[in-house]
Amino acid sequence: MVGILVLGNNHFIVRGPFPDRETALALARHWSLIQIGQTTPVALRRWSISTREFRENLEWAVVVPGDGEVTPAVAQLLEELSARGITVHNSGLGDW
Repeated sequence: MVGILVLGNNHFIVRGPFPDRETALALARHWSLIQIGQTTPVALRRWSISTREFRENLEWAVVVPGDGEVTPAVAQLLEELSARGITVHNSGLGDW
């Protein structure tokens, strides 16, 4: 599966199953802080950042609190996903 994890004004295209709220927050924290020599925790190894995907392949969307506002391009993508019937889960609203 492929989805999008939105963190404020940043986002990640992610390969892996739809994460629960706690996992989405953990992934956002893990990928937002670059630490030399850091390895991915075992609990998060089911997910990876993908650098090339077609928007038509996105199957899930999660928004977690972060710095800044969602960019217009990502907001448009989230609207497209919603129009396709994909629920955009927002951890800040507690809609899980």
